[in-house]
Amino acid sequence: MKTKILFTAIASALLLILPAGDMAASASPAKSRKEKQQQVTTIRGRVVDAETNQPLVFASIAVQGSNVSTVTNLDGEFTLKLTGSETGNLEFSYIGYKNRVMALDEMKTNGQRNVIELETAMIPIKEIIVKPLIPEEIMELVISRFDENYPALANDMTGFYRETIRKNRNYISIGEAVVEVFKAPYQNDLRYDAVRIYKGRKSNDVEKMDTVLFKLQGGPTTTLYLDVVKNPETFLTREALNQYDLELSNIAMIDDRTNYVINFYQKPSITTPLYQGRLFVDIETYAVAQAEFAFNLENKELAASMFIRKKPMGMQVTPELTSYLVRFREQGGKWYFSHSRAEVKFKVDWKKKLFNTNYTTMSELAITDRTEEDVVKFSNRERIKPSDFFTEEVAAFADPDFWGDYNTIEPDQSIEAAIRKLSRKVKFSDRTE
Repeated sequence: MKTKILFTAIASALLLILPAGDMAASASPAKSRKEKQQQVTTIRGRVVDAETNQPLVFASIAVQGSNVSTVTNLDGEFTLKLTGSETGNLEFSYIGYKNRVMALDEMKTNGQRNVIELETAMIPIKEIIVKPLIPEEIMELVISRFDENYPALANDMTGFYRETIRKNRNYISIGEAVVEVFKAPYQNDLRYDAVRIYKGRKSNDVEKMDTVLFKLQGGPTTTLYLDVVKNPETFLTREALNQYDLELSNIAMIDDRTNYVINFYQKPSITTPLYQGRLFVDIETYAVAQAEFAFNLENKELAASMFIRKKPMGMQVTPELTSYLVRFREQGGKWYFSHSRAEVKFKVDWKKKLFNTNYTTMSELAITDRTEEDVVKFSNRERIKPSDFFTEEVAAFADPDFWGDYNTIEPDQSIEAAIRKLSRKVKFSDRTE
């Protein structure tokens, strides 16, 4: 059944857990896109709350009048690389805050960091008086306006993908890539999204530092499944919504636009594990601007069977936490996929061992550019498949001289620093008996 397959795919943590020596061979590389050889200006900074100075995580940064954008990391930091063709202003936005616009020529460059303070947004009550306040009515309008709100043309998107696996607090796997995304029209069910690697890199020999090898299956394809408008079977069809209780909980500002905040919960009578979370629905267009949700993990045994593909004898793996995020950006009256993130935490217990170990997987895709011109769907041979392992594929696309020219998500620590830290500190504490 399509819904069951989608549940498994959107979990984005189909893990193959093996002894560290059991490695598969890499597939042949796909053909790369032509490289851009242009002068690059780098803008770095941090987005914070104006009152508390606390970092704003996953804040959006976009060049007005263009498709160039990025997001902040867990420390509120960002890096934006411009080729010189972009002019005008940078726009900073975050849920519940006023947008801030700054001229590009006001921004510090050459390695200096900018601190951008955002102020809390006040929401005028008059904007919502004439709007429906029954969540079921709001969601009916959301579903009925899918075709109107989301693009009917295919898009060729450039994105930055990062995938990490942590053992307790230490990284044991880090990989990242600039990817090309074929984003099919939302109105055509037969044309599925696809992604291929342009350039990539990963931490060297990190797998050898742990006797248990976690492999995250699907790579960037799993982040595309988080597009809940393209894949509405999760909770955005009329049939699916019958399995949830809805609650209009709040009003929030995103990109200076007012949004309903609708909480959804799995009905107590439904025994199959589903989701719970909240949807941000634009009041003017009834488009889903953002979704935050988690998988129901009450039935640990059933949840584990959906996440884990293979594991050694004597190991018990229990999913402890899931967190999913997807965002859309409005341009020219249409809403475009712009950012998705999935994080899953597992507890691993071994027989005959006193202490357990926590593993956390994270995969994230931020769209940094897009076009609707001359879009051609690339071949199946080039695309990353749901059965592929990104860390095995990415080595074929390494290019040390490439990374200066493309937008990436500012790392919480550099990949090089993480590798050095791993080389010194990771111990063989989880050897099998």
